Amino acid sequence: MPITTISSREFNQHISEAKKAANNGPVFITDRGRPAHVLLSMKEYQQLSGSRQKIADLLAMPGSEDLELEIPRSGEVPRTAELL
Repeated sequence: MPITTISSREFNQHISEAKKAANNGPVFITDRGRPAHVLLSMKEYQQLSGSRQKIADLLAMPGSEDLELEIPRSGEVPRTAELL
């Protein structure tokens, strides 16, 4: 996995190239010669964070207000809680 390093100025001028490079590996963005940010693909970020998309995040996305969500009722009978 190649690591790409670019300055903040280069990043601002060539965002699309930085995004393409992030598909192959992390892109380190420097500020005055020091690493300041890392650009990752969403797939790589999810692998690193070990998280999956949560339904709340999906429903908060633009355009989700037009989606219909049908949640079936559970047929399970609730149990009485055992308090100690």
